[in-house]
Amino acid sequence: MMRLDRSPDKLALGQAAAAYAAEGLRRALAARGAANLIVATGASQFEMLQALTAAPGIDWRRVTAFHLDEYLGLPVTHPASFRAYLRQRFVAALPAPLAAFHEVDGEAPDPAAECRRLGDLIARHPTDVACVGIGENGHLAFNDPPADFDAKAAFHVVPLDEACRRQQLGEGWFPTLEDVPTRAISMSVPQILASGRIVCTVPDARKAIAVRDAVEGPFTPLCPASALRTHPDCVLFLDPASAALLQRR
Repeated sequence: MMRLDRSPDKLALGQAAAAYAAEGLRRALAARGAANLIVATGASQFEMLQALTAAPGIDWRRVTAFHLDEYLGLPVTHPASFRAYLRQRFVAALPAPLAAFHEVDGEAPDPAAECRRLGDLIARHPTDVACVGIGENGHLAFNDPPADFDAKAAFHVVPLDEACRRQQLGEGWFPTLEDVPTRAISMSVPQILASGRIVCTVPDARKAIAVRDAVEGPFTPLCPASALRTHPDCVLFLDPASAALLQRR
């Protein structure tokens, strides 16, 4: 069952989310000697990733990491590249190198083959902790509405709807809407839900409608994040702005 954690501000929210993710990683390392992690990108993850990379007691040399999604055809040198984002804000900020970081290659000449490659890898590394966010349109990873709740593949090529693309524009990653790619490789909703623990970090007022719909609206592919309700260990980390429309207190 999805639980809510409310923080007084965005910084505290990121720290609380990172602490919960770190505890899950430490638990996996203690139990198996290794841990598998999914990390997200976007403006909502800045504070969480900064706190997670500084979390004590994690032997990052025994952590294998994946990330959720990447634009198709976008060079890694582009400022909006999620690979570049995570290399800078996550991988380079860690105190020790990861066991492995399996990037989604949006420049792969055969996107279907890239999806299969990633699917084979993640099948060998069942996820202990998934750090995710929720889009302004309720998307989970790049699974825009209506999302495929029954997808069989771990990764798939998806279209990006206009609301999603406008969010990327609004966050300043692209100069115009026409510059925002229209397709991406995304981890599927079932693959995200296969994670042992889901840490969902969602600050800011612009996410308030999506948060309300995910928590209190219908369970529906029209709000992909509503699928998080079915997970036994999912915590939604909110600040006052993102929680403003909730009736549940």
